[in-house]
Amino acid sequence: MSLELVGWIGIGVLIAAVVAVVIEGVVAAVWSMRVAKAAQLLSERVETEQAEIEADLAKVRAALEEMRRLWQPYRRVLRWIQHPLVIALIGSYRRRRMGVRP
Repeated sequence: MSLELVGWIGIGVLIAAVVAVVIEGVVAAVWSMRVAKAAQLLSERVETEQAEIEADLAKVRAALEEMRRLWQPYRRVLRWIQHPLVIALIGSYRRRRMGVRP
């Protein structure tokens, strides 16, 4: 092979490499545009879901506040019922009743 032929082969390979890089760049640009579009759609979906979750959380907070307000008159009774001695006394009565009945 002559040096001139090798030079032309090198130029041909260089042009093929440049074409391959340009094609890969175009493919990467198309893929990145698709990914950006999908990310935008996902972001919008997450935003709407987050708004729904915030609305549901506000409803739960309102329900908890209403529950606290409604149970306020019974707070002292609930505190007494949860005392360990009262729990033991109720258990004692329960065991007595179970022993009396056949």
